[in-house]
Amino acid sequence: MAYSELDTTGLPREDRFAWWQEAVGQGVAPIRITSDHAADFVARAGFLPLGPVHLTTMSFPSLASERPAELVRRSDPETYELTLILGGEMRVAQERRETSLAAGDFAMWTSSRPYSGRAVSSPESGASRAVILHLPQALVPLPQDRVKPLLARGLSARSGLGRILAQYLESLVQEAPALDDEATGRLGTTSLDLATGFLAQQVGAQERLPPETRHQVLLAAIDTFIEDNLADPRLSPGAIAARHHISVRLLHQLFRGRPETVSARIRRRRLERCHEDLAAPRLRYLPVHAIGARWGLTAPAGFSRAFRAAYGISPGEHRNVSSRSLASSDGVHAEPTFPALSANDRCAGSGRD
Repeated sequence: MAYSELDTTGLPREDRFAWWQEAVGQGVAPIRITSDHAADFVARAGFLPLGPVHLTTMSFPSLASERPAELVRRSDPETYELTLILGGEMRVAQERRETSLAAGDFAMWTSSRPYSGRAVSSPESGASRAVILHLPQALVPLPQDRVKPLLARGLSARSGLGRILAQYLESLVQEAPALDDEATGRLGTTSLDLATGFLAQQVGAQERLPPETRHQVLLAAIDTFIEDNLADPRLSPGAIAARHHISVRLLHQLFRGRPETVSARIRRRRLERCHEDLAAPRLRYLPVHAIGARWGLTAPAGFSRAFRAAYGISPGEHRNVSSRSLASSDGVHAEPTFPALSANDRCAGSGRD
């Protein structure tokens, strides 16, 4: 198993902060860290090698960090540290630029120049949490003078390719314990493609990307578009191609290396969403056919056939089995509470099951 995770709570209190300093120095780059919580430093770190790149997850209390010129001269892994902020607040300074960051922001700095930062945890912002993608500078197909304006600058992870990259990194973190060496190598190439595509977009240098990277970025955008529009019954290969300004033929070519076609992916993801919703107690008030309609499967008979082909039972049978399992685990039968209906759900639920 490639992933490893360390937790300071497994160490004596007096050793925790020293261990954290050493772990960060080895996992990122030599750096000086100070903290008001040094006497009892509760923190976690996860490390995932991904072929050409590395991923680190961190959760820690308030601290200050500094990488002065002397440490840069002593050791330089020559990486870009692309960091997704998940919790807390941070300030980053490099190249005479300083910026404040919060959850939902990307920040980047380079190991090759002096750097300083401060992370603040509070009841309002939560613990400081971050995911760091360590990118070898030699593998980023952008000139350093084009990347320099991105250092110590807030980059949004809330929309566009930033959102796609953020979702991808968070999914990597969730699946990390189950990944083997073969999978991590493949995912590392994808991580590098998405990250360099994101950086190239920020500086308007997409033309510098190799064709394979542009295709990977386009596929990631298409995957996100499909996920965002599963509820739309008009979602189709034609609609996807039009939205991304490509031909339907090119769309099918992009999916040729995948185990399923575009239409098969849409159908599978819709059925998976229906499978989840039919087992959800909060949605018991909706008829079975309305669950299908919520995810773009508007023909009740077609929805039932597709669901049975995928899961071996009908949607109604799955709901009943899930309800009995829930009642058995609860030990008693409780009447469901009905949340207020939206206008769309009132319309969807107006028919009979």
